[in-house]
Order: sequence, then structure tokens, then C-alpha cells
Amino acid sequence: VQLQESGPGLVKPSQTLSLTCTVSGGSITTSYYVWSWIRQSPGKGLEWIGYIAYSGSTTNNPSLKSRTSISRDNAKNTVYLQMNSLNPEDTAVYYCASGVGISMFEYWGQGTQVTVSS
Repeated sequence: VQLQESGPGLVKPSQTLSLTCTVSGGSITTSYYVWSWIRQSPGKGLEWIGYIAYSGSTTNNPSLKSRTSISRDNAKNTVYLQMNSLNPEDTAVYYCASGVGISMFEYWGQGTQVTVSS
């Protein structure tokens, strides 16, 4: 499975971020797979944002839940992340990852840098 993130790079404060994770080498509807978004801010550890499961159900980090939405397009084999009301603390490298069960982060994309700045 290969994952490729893409996004705008630079976003202004209070705007909405939209990121795309394009998947190849496997289907996003394959049973038991989950497709996660994770970020790493400068000097900080990894933070899990949430995931969409093979079934289409979603689970989000409670600390970010009010600002995030994860969706997918089965025909395009693509997963999306929307995060609104951005602030500079949302500056990070955003990754998509996938896997099954305890290996839910087995596959990773290369990440995409998002900078929130006016």
C-alpha cells in the first residue's frame, strides 16, 4: 500500500485546511483497514487526528474533534481531512497512515508540510 498526501502548504489563520491522501496498491474499502491522519508539530511528538475505517465510519481525537472531518471517495480511492479554524499551533507535517488492528499505522505516506501563517 502506498499513500501520498497533498495539500496547500500555506494556510492563513482562521481558514480551513483541506488535505488529500491518495491511496494506491490497495483499496480503502478493504476489510478491517483504517485510514488515519496524524500530524507532527515542530519539536513535538506525533498526534493522532482521527481515522476513517473500511466501513466508512470515523473516529476522531476528542481534542480536535470539533474542528476536524475525515471523509473519503471510494471511486478515487482517496481519503480527505478537513480542519477548520486553523491557528499557528496547527503548523505541522501531516501524514496519512493505514493498517489493520494493532498494526493500524503500518503504512505511511511521506507527509505534507502545512504552515499556518498570515
